[in-house]
Amino acid sequence: MPRNVGFILLAAAVVAVGAYVLMQQAGPISLEQLKAIMPRVPVAKASEYLGHLNAAMREREITSPKRAAAFLAQLAHESGELRYMEEIASGAAYEGRADLGNTQPGDGKRYKGRGPIQLTGRANYRTAGKALGVALEDNPTRAAEPDVAFRVAAWYWGSRGLNSLADTGNFREITRLINGGYNGMADREAFWAKAKATLGAA
Repeated sequence: MPRNVGFILLAAAVVAVGAYVLMQQAGPISLEQLKAIMPRVPVAKASEYLGHLNAAMREREITSPKRAAAFLAQLAHESGELRYMEEIASGAAYEGRADLGNTQPGDGKRYKGRGPIQLTGRANYRTAGKALGVALEDNPTRAAEPDVAFRVAAWYWGSRGLNSLADTGNFREITRLINGGYNGMADREAFWAKAKATLGAA
């Protein structure tokens, strides 16, 4: 291969990689906005997560300021501002919870809350895994890894029709559908207010 052709191919590859990285970083939110909404997430962690977060949000059309603000507020509360990708508790409290699909011994701990939205229960791992083409039921810890974790969160959001609720500002119902109740409502609303101000959501 002539030297100049090799150089051209190498340059093209570098440009393609650069474009891919930029595409992953571009999206509904910037690093500065993410840090403004969740100031306690370390910069290194926020930088690592940003591309995965933006890609997942685009995948489920969580792209308007209203949708992004509501989504990020919920993630901020559920994950301690993206500092915890796995539930701190052991998960033993979920043992035998048939409503979560935990029917086998050890399922409570095995399918404890993971990812920024705290996916919980064998049934939810199975459903999310099938939807995303990831074997989460067989490999539940994958739900805590960034390349999967944010897709799981966005899938859960989309599967419950939460974009339409975000469009109308029904944050209370969004909370109920994520949490099963209204635990931590004041904290969620504080993050929502901060996210709306940061993103310019009406």
